[in-house]
Amino acid sequence: MVDSVVELDRVIVRFAGDSGDGMQLVGDRFTNLSAAFGNDLATLPDYPAEIRAPAGTLPGVSAFQVHISNHDIVTPGDFPDVLVAMNPAALKANLVHVKPGATLIVNADAFEERNLAKAGYEQNPLEDNSLADYTLYKIPMTTLTIEATKPTGAKPRDAERSKNFFALGIVSWMYSRPFEPTLEWIGKRFSARPELAEINTLAFKAGVNFGETTEIFGHAYEVKPAKLDPGTYINITGNTGLAWGLIAASKLSGLDLFLGSYPITPASDILHELSKHKNFSVKTLQAEDEIAGVGAALGASFGGLLGVTTTSGPGMDLKAETIGLALQLELPLIVIDVQRGGPSTGLPTKSEQSDLLMAMYGRHGESPLPVIAAKTPSDCFFVAIEAARIAIKYRTPVVVLSDGYLANGAEPWKLPDCDLLAEIDPKFSREPNGEHPDGSPAFFPYLRDPETLARPWAPPGTAGLEHRVGGLEKADVTGNVSYDPENHEHMIRVRAAKVAGIANELAPLEVDDPDKAKVLVVGWGSTHGSIVGAIRRVRANGGAVAHVHLTHMFPLPRDLGDILRRYDRVIVPELNTGQLSKVLRAEYSIETIDVNKIQAQPFKVGELEEAFAREVFGA
Repeated sequence: MVDSVVELDRVIVRFAGDSGDGMQLVGDRFTNLSAAFGNDLATLPDYPAEIRAPAGTLPGVSAFQVHISNHDIVTPGDFPDVLVAMNPAALKANLVHVKPGATLIVNADAFEERNLAKAGYEQNPLEDNSLADYTLYKIPMTTLTIEATKPTGAKPRDAERSKNFFALGIVSWMYSRPFEPTLEWIGKRFSARPELAEINTLAFKAGVNFGETTEIFGHAYEVKPAKLDPGTYINITGNTGLAWGLIAASKLSGLDLFLGSYPITPASDILHELSKHKNFSVKTLQAEDEIAGVGAALGASFGGLLGVTTTSGPGMDLKAETIGLALQLELPLIVIDVQRGGPSTGLPTKSEQSDLLMAMYGRHGESPLPVIAAKTPSDCFFVAIEAARIAIKYRTPVVVLSDGYLANGAEPWKLPDCDLLAEIDPKFSREPNGEHPDGSPAFFPYLRDPETLARPWAPPGTAGLEHRVGGLEKADVTGNVSYDPENHEHMIRVRAAKVAGIANELAPLEVDDPDKAKVLVVGWGSTHGSIVGAIRRVRANGGAVAHVHLTHMFPLPRDLGDILRRYDRVIVPELNTGQLSKVLRAEYSIETIDVNKIQAQPFKVGELEEAFAREVFGA
C-alpha cells in the first residue's frame, strides 16, 4: 500500500502499443484530465504510417506523448520520463526516445515468444538484464484486465481489448489524476454499448486499484496546476483551431462558409469538425477527389461565399491548376495545406515543413499569392482569420501552412473575447461602377481599388453587374478576354503588385532580443516551440540569442531585411533541407546557418540548443 505522494514540476509520459491498442485514445484522455486539472501541457501523437501494419510489428506501433507541468512549457518534451509499452514492438520502437533512468511500465503478458520474434528480439528484454538502466515495472495487464472483467461475462478476447484502460488507470493513479472524469467519459462514449462501458469501467478501476494496493510502487506523484492567466481554457488541436478560426472568419465577414474537401491525412479532421457546425451556416462537401474539392470551393467564392479547401502535399499538386484559376479570376479562396512527409504518399502520418517552396512557387505562369504559416495549435485559429481577411480584402487565393505536428498536437488555449476580433468587410459591389461609351451605367469587373489593387466582387444575380469569368487573360478594367501582349504583361505585373502590397499593412515583426545578441534565430511554422525552448536553455547558461518567427511567408514583412542585417549570424532551423533559407539568401543576399532535420519528427529542444550554443559560445 502506497501512502506518500511526491510533488513534481513536470512529467513526460509516452503511451505505446499496436495501432489497435487504443494508445491515442488513452493518451487523449490523460491529456484532457491534465488540462481539466489545470496543468500546462503539449502533446505529440505519433501514428503508424501504414493503416493496417501487421499486429506486433514495428511499423504498426502507435504512440502518444504528453508533457504536463506546473509552469509554462512549449514542447511535448524531448525524452519521456515514463514509457507505457503494451507489447515488445512498442518497447523496441520507443526505447530510442527514452533516457536511462526513466520508468518503463510494460504489459508482461505480451512478451511471449511469437511477439518477441515479430519485434526482432532474440531474447526477452524483461529477463536478460538489458533494461537494467531503467526502472522497470512488469505488470500482467492482459491477465489482470480479463480477471477484473469476469463479472460481465465478457469473452477473454473482448475483455483483453480494455487493457488500455487498465494502463490508463495505473498512470492516472501514479500521477494523481482525478478518476471521476474518466468514468463519466466512458459512460458517455459507450452509452450505446452498455456492455463495453461496463468492461472499460472495470478495467480502468482495476488499474487504479492495482496502483493503490500493489507494493511495487514506492509512491505516487503529483504535478500541481500551472499558474495561467485568468480566463476560460480548453484543450485545442491545430485542426480544431483552423476549423474554429474559419467559422469565426465567416461570422466576422458575414459570409457563409463553404468547405470543399477530399479526405487526406492529416487534414481530414478539419472537414470532420466543420461538418458538425451547420448551426453556423457552415456548408461542407466531401468531394470525390482533390480537384473537385477545390473547384467547388472556388465556385462557392464566385457565388459570394467564403470558399475553403483543405488538403496535404499530394492534394496541393492536384489543386494547383484551380488555384491558378482563382488567382486569374481574382477571387477569395483559402487553401489549407497540412504538411506531411513526402514526396508522393511518403509518410502520411508524419510531419514535415517541406511544402513551403511549393506553396510559394508551385504553379505555372507568373502566379504569386499570399502564404501564411501557423506556429502553434492555438495560433491556427488566428491564422485562419488572417487568411480570410487577406483573401477577402485583396481578392486572392491564400495558402495556409500547418503540419501534422500542429494538426494533431494539443495545448491549453484561453478562449479569446470574440468581441475584440476585427470585422472583415467583403465590400460587395451592388451597383455599376462606370459608364458605357453611350453614357449608360456599366460594371467593370477589373476596375481596381486604388489602395489595394483589388478588383470588385459582384456575386452572380446582382442586377446590372453581369460579367465574364474564365481562365483566359482578362483585359484591364473591362474583364473581356484579351490576347494583347502589353495587356498581359500589365495584368501579370498588377496582380503581383497587389500581392506584394499586402506587406505594407503587416505589423512590424516582434524580435525577442533582451540581451542585444549577435546571433539571430529565424523560424517559421511548428518549429516555434522547440526554438523557444532551446533559446531559454541557452540564455539560462549565460548566452545571448535573439529570435524572430515568421507568420507571413509571402510576401515577407517589409522590415525583415533590416532585422537580418543587424546580426552577425543568422540561424534558420527547418524540418526540410533549407527552403526558407533559400528564400532569405535570394531575397536579402545574406548567409545563413542552416539547421535541418527531415526525419518526420519535430526538433528536440536539445538538438537546437546544441546548434544555437555552437554559434553563441563558439563551442
